[in-house]
Amino acid sequence: MSTPAAADLTAASSGAPARGARFRYEGFEIVEAADTLVCRYSLDGRPFVERVAFPGATGWGRPEVAAAARLVYLLAAVSYYKTGAPPVVDLGETAVTDREREFLRTFYVEGLGEFAYRNGIDLRDLVIEGPRLDAPLRAAYSPAPGRPLVPFGGGIDSIVTVELLKPRFPAAALFVMNRPGDRFDAIERPAEVTGLPVLRAEREIDPDVLRSRELGFLNGHVPVTGVLSAVAVMCAVLDGRDAVVMSNEWSASVPTLEFDGRAVNHQWSKSAEFEQAFQDVLADALGPSFAYFSALRAYSELWIARRFAELTGYHSTFRSCNRAFAIDRSRRWETWCGECDKCCFIDLILAPFLPTAALEDVFGGREPLADESLAERFRTLVATSPDAKPWECVGDIGESRAALLLAAERPDRSTTPLLQALAAEVAVLPDRPDTATLLQPLGSGLAPATYAL
Repeated sequence: MSTPAAADLTAASSGAPARGARFRYEGFEIVEAADTLVCRYSLDGRPFVERVAFPGATGWGRPEVAAAARLVYLLAAVSYYKTGAPPVVDLGETAVTDREREFLRTFYVEGLGEFAYRNGIDLRDLVIEGPRLDAPLRAAYSPAPGRPLVPFGGGIDSIVTVELLKPRFPAAALFVMNRPGDRFDAIERPAEVTGLPVLRAEREIDPDVLRSRELGFLNGHVPVTGVLSAVAVMCAVLDGRDAVVMSNEWSASVPTLEFDGRAVNHQWSKSAEFEQAFQDVLADALGPSFAYFSALRAYSELWIARRFAELTGYHSTFRSCNRAFAIDRSRRWETWCGECDKCCFIDLILAPFLPTAALEDVFGGREPLADESLAERFRTLVATSPDAKPWECVGDIGESRAALLLAAERPDRSTTPLLQALAAEVAVLPDRPDTATLLQPLGSGLAPATYAL
């Protein structure tokens, strides 16, 4: 686990910014004529409206759809709560069970852990007010089995999940969430390679949130995977599917850093803690016939990379560089940038399993390991630098070190100076990673028996 970088420590201790007083859930409605869920919230009386469209969806009047919509409404609020991060969340007229209240509070406090840390706010004072349900409002959802929906981001994790599921579940489909009228080439190209149909949701965030800096709102990372999970569940229910299968790996549960005696995890809504808690809430809402789980929970990034290396049909289409996903299209890269933390990690984790020439092709001649100016970025990944682990969806220190040492043993890497220099630094450390263990399952995962790999 990393310790905070000096700059972040300064930011986190320089005095908390002004917070709002009360965030309120104002209600949600399904507008069937527009295939849209509309969610309304407010911060100290300032309104926010979110719309999530499901183009071409049918069966809106079913009780299980309303149950799924309610969960989207509960979780999507986090994008608006963060604008003022008040100590009180008012559920308005929305009654929740004790389990839902506790889950929601944890979703805010832990899911916004990075946001709170970087803004110098302590969210542990959060109180959730509102009416109480004595028992869950369970919908009797009975979908046909064997029709999973796989949220797909075009990276190595979701590609491996798809290829694990396709042979056993030919009725599988992909799920993609994007803004209205906007699609990312980095997702669409590998999605086409899968050969599976794509179900879509179009999430339209209130435009004021996108003007946070201009309007003086607090800003920062939100647990977007949790929101996407709820939207994917609603999409699955609308299409009569029995499972949402995520691609969150074992190390997503490893905290990014520890501060003030608390673990802070950039990937919290990808963690096993979130997965288990959301499973429980979904069971109350939809019953036992619906499953939500990660197919990769028991596996390391190193295991996933080895599997992906065999899937050569995707090597020219996948792209995990964050600059491919810029909201502003004019700033969106059509290639790997070859220098960001994600590019460095993907190159590092694949280097043990792919030839140097193959990775040069992947990165269009800008392979990060060939660029000695990126040495400090790699040192943060393998923790030979005093800087903290980056606030990114990257593997943990052990996985990165194991990948580095394995790659350095390849004959075609003997003349990669940066790689060899970094490997020499890691090789003398006392806590050498157990590579053999990382290439085996690291647990049992949380999948139901029907979907167990």
